[in-house]
Parts: sequence; C-alpha cells; structure tokens
Amino acid sequence: MSAKLETKTRISRALVLASYFGLLLLFTLWYLWLAPASSDHPWVVWLVHFLPLAAFAPVVVKGAPRGHAWLCFVLLLYFLEAVIAALVPTTRWLGLIDCTLLVTLFTSAMLFARWRSQLTRAQQVEAQS
Repeated sequence: MSAKLETKTRISRALVLASYFGLLLLFTLWYLWLAPASSDHPWVVWLVHFLPLAAFAPVVVKGAPRGHAWLCFVLLLYFLEAVIAALVPTTRWLGLIDCTLLVTLFTSAMLFARWRSQLTRAQQVEAQS
C-alpha cells in the first residue's frame, strides 16, 4: 500500500511542478511578448497575473500538502479568466493552453495533497507498529 502511494505521490508531484512552472512561463510569454496588453505598461498586467501564483512557489517547491490545497482554491479564479480568453478569437490558443495547464495543475495538486497526507499517515502508523 505504501509503495503504491509513494508512486502516486511522486507522479502527481512531477505533474504539479511541470504545470506550475509551465503556467508561470506561459503568463510571462503571453503578457510580455505574445499578446501584451495595449496599455503603456503591459508588465503591470503581467504582475497582476504572475505574483499571486508566484506566491505559492515556496509551497510547491517544498511539497506541503496543505499549501497545495490552498493553491487549488486560487486556481479557480485563474480558470475563469482562461475560459474567457479561450472564447475570444484573438487569444483562443493561449486560453486553451492556459486551460490545459490549469486543469492539470488543479487535478495534480489536489491529488498530491490527498495522497501525500495518506502516505504520511500510513508512515506514522508503520512507525508506531
């Protein structure tokens, strides 16, 4: 049981890291190079999108299950914007990539939080036995 949970946890963690940093890269490319805002300061739009997500970097790197659960709540707001971007013809492909990364990150972070907590409990029970 414990080996199976370790494998699931390792796979979900790899997906979290790949989709999280992929999302940060997408926001950087999107808002600063591919389709910058038409204002004088497109970096402000980039910061508004980048900073709340980047605030979770220590949690993601450390692998804290509770932090991953909180990340899922924040991702719901990003998902709303990604769906809207996918419906606009000029940003459709960026919105679809955004949606894909967000769904992958949400699902893998949620599963990581669950499986990591289960693995920790199983290891504590084994240590007590």
